[in-house]
Amino acid sequence: MMTEANIKRLVSKLSQMRGAALKLGQFMSIQDTHILPPEIDKIFRRVQDSAHYMPDWQMEQVMSTALGPSWSENFISFDRIPFAAASIGQVHTAILAASVSPTGKEERVAVKIQFPNIVNSIESDLGYIKLLLTAGKLLPKGLFLDRTISVMKAELADECDYVREASYLKTFGTPEYLGKDSRFKVPWVWDGSASTVLVMERVDGVSVGEADASNLTQNDRNDISAWIIELCLKELFEFRAMQTDPNWTNFLWNSDTRQIELVDFGATREYSKEFMDSWLSLLQAAALGDREACVEWSTKVGYLTGEENQVMLDAHVNSMTLLATPFKASTPQPFSFGQGSQWADITAEIRAQIPVMLQHRLTPPPKETYSLNRKLSGSFLLASRLGARVDTKAIWDKVVGKYTLG
Repeated sequence: MMTEANIKRLVSKLSQMRGAALKLGQFMSIQDTHILPPEIDKIFRRVQDSAHYMPDWQMEQVMSTALGPSWSENFISFDRIPFAAASIGQVHTAILAASVSPTGKEERVAVKIQFPNIVNSIESDLGYIKLLLTAGKLLPKGLFLDRTISVMKAELADECDYVREASYLKTFGTPEYLGKDSRFKVPWVWDGSASTVLVMERVDGVSVGEADASNLTQNDRNDISAWIIELCLKELFEFRAMQTDPNWTNFLWNSDTRQIELVDFGATREYSKEFMDSWLSLLQAAALGDREACVEWSTKVGYLTGEENQVMLDAHVNSMTLLATPFKASTPQPFSFGQGSQWADITAEIRAQIPVMLQHRLTPPPKETYSLNRKLSGSFLLASRLGARVDTKAIWDKVVGKYTLG
């Protein structure tokens, strides 16, 4: 089945499917990294690099439907060739006319245009992918693919609503969130945006994932990583609203302003106080090395049913305590994330637990934890890529110290 010719055909098909296929590639490569057989992993990684653009006539059709037939009158100029494509849309550069600009001046903007019929294709695309993944019995049963696909379906539906994304952009730009934090830049949104066309302030940073090749100092690397890890914790324990897609192209580093520019809030989700209380209690138990409390809170959160065998309990608790290592009082600080570091050893140990948990897991992880773990893992992965050294315990104390349980 996995000949090079067949892989090429699958990549071509999945690339055309855009949303669902690209999303699953992202989802699997960060959420369940090292679980997938290499052949499947290879397909999804290729798909991520193969996004298709809309033909010009189709782009025109989407713009006219969303903003009206005279949509171009809102712009002084509009570059009809997109500069980026993502899982559900593509992005163009334009200059917004002063007459409609929120600043009263001509402004450079990024115009995100959704691929047509993405919303209607989600279910059938995910069904096709499920068939692909299950046909060859290539996936372990402990992956609980049905739950993964169910969570993805809900996430994709949210991401297809640009009005929802615009509201989160505005929320995160307020003083109560990040509006007064000079380390971050949240672009403003044009009020003329629609559910399939999002117009926002154009920013000039480069992807933090590419930034490691642009002569960053070690101090820059440390700061970028520390700020993103802190943002991750603030989203959880202060805002209880998190942009859950850790794709590095969503975080841009502007070396002139020394700011991280945040450009994608489509995958934002909120968490209940009850869930966050339980999840924090679990992470605190893991950081303290309290195995009994770790099992108790894992059961309450929904990772465990209470019927697991000792092999599964040990693998799960070991993974949780390893994940909490950067936040332990006993861990030397600043914590090193680079190659050959303690974090590299930890990820290798966590990886070793995965086959055991897939074999003995009785229930899929709680739906809230898919996106939460993906973002937290992605933050650590970025710090590792940048070879950063971060005082993670100080960040933990700063953010979590203000949290009130109950």
